[in-house]
Amino acid sequence: MIDNKNAKNYWKQNVKYVLILLSIWFLVSYGAGILFKDQLDTIQIGGFKLGFWFAQQGSMYVFVILIFVYVRLMNKLDKKYGYDT
Repeated sequence: MIDNKNAKNYWKQNVKYVLILLSIWFLVSYGAGILFKDQLDTIQIGGFKLGFWFAQQGSMYVFVILIFVYVRLMNKLDKKYGYDT
């Protein structure tokens, strides 16, 4: 029974992490690249408008960073619940 409870808590925490990380990615890719593009275009990085940069490259960089964050979070979660073998 305890193992089943651990598995449910593990899965609940995993889903929480996924939802948070996907929300961040959505905000960066859709929000910064589309919704807030006009406001971000007033700032320039390397000669390119920031809104354009987020739409073209920024969301991909953030996605790759979020993958590494997810791996780190899951490694910690595996250790916490004893699933690291």
